Amino acid sequence: MRLNLKIVLLFFICFGFIKAQVQEANPPAFIKTITFKSNTNESQLPILKLNEVLNLEFDTLGNEQDDYYYSIEHFNFDWTPSNLNKQEYLEGFDDLRIRDFDTSFNTYQSFTHYRLAIPNNQTRLKVSGNYLIKIYDDNDTLMFSRKFMLFENLTTVEATVKRSRDVRNINQKQQVDFKVSSPSITFVNPAKTVKTTIIQNNNLRTTVNHLTPKYTLGRDLIYQQDNASSFWGGNEYLFFENKEIRSATSAIRYTDLKDLYHSYLYEDIVRANNPYTYNPDINGNFLVTALNTTNNLALEADYAVIHFSLTLDQLTTDESVHVYGNFNNYDINETTKMTYNEDTKTYQTNMMLKQGFYNYKYILVDSEGNVDEGAISGDFWQTENNYKILVYYRNLGERFDRIIGFGEVNSIEITN
Repeated sequence: MRLNLKIVLLFFICFGFIKAQVQEANPPAFIKTITFKSNTNESQLPILKLNEVLNLEFDTLGNEQDDYYYSIEHFNFDWTPSNLNKQEYLEGFDDLRIRDFDTSFNTYQSFTHYRLAIPNNQTRLKVSGNYLIKIYDDNDTLMFSRKFMLFENLTTVEATVKRSRDVRNINQKQQVDFKVSSPSITFVNPAKTVKTTIIQNNNLRTTVNHLTPKYTLGRDLIYQQDNASSFWGGNEYLFFENKEIRSATSAIRYTDLKDLYHSYLYEDIVRANNPYTYNPDINGNFLVTALNTTNNLALEADYAVIHFSLTLDQLTTDESVHVYGNFNNYDINETTKMTYNEDTKTYQTNMMLKQGFYNYKYILVDSEGNVDEGAISGDFWQTENNYKILVYYRNLGERFDRIIGFGEVNSIEITN
């Protein structure tokens, strides 16, 4: 019997009946500063109305001007491939070359800057939902991919942030309650046809999914959960700014010119056991900015090597410390991992980043890849966080998950 089950499972895997959630592919080391945005100044997770303009930009280090191509795929609520063929969600063509690019000007680090806008003359998206854009080189090798979402404005989403109703975590967690209302849709069996996602600070690693309404009042769906829609509060992000690349700042201790500028940040400390202190941030995001540029910031902002340092006792071999933020899509890899310096009793690492304003934090990762965001920074109910809420809908007989509503709330107005 056990053998037969294995054979059946192998059959489903081989013939594609078991759908896996798609994961974003992160770029090789020579591709930097992927800025992916819609109607915001800083780069963040793009969630925009259908037919609004989506902008993707990135740099490739060096003097070569290589060709890159893009393709776009549509996905279900749970990021498994949807049942739509390309003609059903895309008007025109993809698998096209990115034609808008220029070389850097007056920088120590030479690079080529690429730009792509969707929709354009060749590509227009026709339906709402989850999407993935893939960037390939001319050898058809995947360079990186990024998720984004398009929504239809068919519902209103009213949300509030409260302290956790679980007294065990009342000082560390935040609770998101919300109401979904539609003037045109009568929700039939919403526990099956409606799905929701809550995203904290544009980080898809920590999303809350599969919530069901507590009750229905006419055309209103009321979502109030005790633990299912709660988030660890975290702490305000640390930051640095090097728009004047040669100068020290409140976060940069000193700068040294070698092959590139090297900026050494002041040593950070563990904040988990300290009282909460409000410090304005941009919720993990980053913004490219530089002084003394002429007309094109994207081509004239230079790269610098940023040196991070954290005062922390040496951990066991089963744990590692990483630098974390939207500047690398909250990825965890060898480039974000810090090494322990026995002489200074600090964890250290460095990264090449484009001039700008950056948020970051330090996190712990265990041997199985589990992330503890609050172990070093701490978790506080007072922390200012951004929450985005997406409402998905698949009516009876429909073949894909539409996004019919979007809401946003900030915990700065948190209540008990």
